[in-house]
Amino acid sequence: MDGFFDIPSDLQHSWLGLVGLHVREAGLPVLAGLLISLPLAQLCVRLRWLYPPVLWVTTVLYAIPSLAFFVVLIDYTGQTELTVMIPLTVYTLVILVPAIVDGVRSVPQETIAAATAMGFGPVRRYVQVQLPIAVPAIIAGLRVATVSSISLVSVGALIGNQGALGNLINDANIYNRPELAVNAVLTMAVLAILADGLLVVVRLLLTPWMPSGARARRAERPEPEVAAR
Repeated sequence: MDGFFDIPSDLQHSWLGLVGLHVREAGLPVLAGLLISLPLAQLCVRLRWLYPPVLWVTTVLYAIPSLAFFVVLIDYTGQTELTVMIPLTVYTLVILVPAIVDGVRSVPQETIAAATAMGFGPVRRYVQVQLPIAVPAIIAGLRVATVSSISLVSVGALIGNQGALGNLINDANIYNRPELAVNAVLTMAVLAILADGLLVVVRLLLTPWMPSGARARRAERPEPEVAAR
C-alpha cells in the first residue's frame, strides 16, 4: 500500500480530485445522453418508421472507436474534457434510446386511452403517464450507460491527461509504479458499483407503486451487452 495514494505531480490533482474529475467526465455524458434520448425516443414511438434508422445510426456511431472521435474533435475542442465527453454522450444513445422506446411501448393501451379520455395531450401524457410507467426500463438503460461511461473515461488519458483516474494507468507505465494502475482499476470498480447501487435506489424510490415481486422480475431481465471500446 506504500505510495498507493501518492499521486504524481504531473497529474495536478489529488486522489480525491481525480475521483471527482472522473465522476464529472462520466456523469455529464450520461445526463446529456438522457436529455437527447427522451425526445428522440418519443419521436420513435410516435413515428414507428423512424425507429429503425435511428437505431442504425446510433449503432454505427457506437462502432466508431473513441480514438477516431478524438482525432476529429481535437481541432475544434482541443485537449479538453469536452473532447472526451462528446463521444461518451454519443455512445449512451445506443443504450438509452432503445431502453426508453421499449419502456414507453410497454405502457398498456388501456392506460393511454384512459389518459387521453381525461384530456391529456401528447406531451402531458408522455411526461405524466408513459415516462413514469417506463421508469424501470429507463433506469435499466441508465445503469448500463453509467457503468460503461465510468469505464470509458479512462481512454481520455490519450489526449492531454484528460482520462481522470485513467491517467494513473498511464503514469504507472511511465514511472514503473504498478500500484497506481491497481489504484485506478479498484477506484473505478468501486465508483461503478456505487453508481449502480444509487440508480437501483432511485428506481425503488420512483416506483413505489410496483409490487416487490414485479421489481425483482424486472431487475432480473437481461440488460444489453456493451462492448469494451
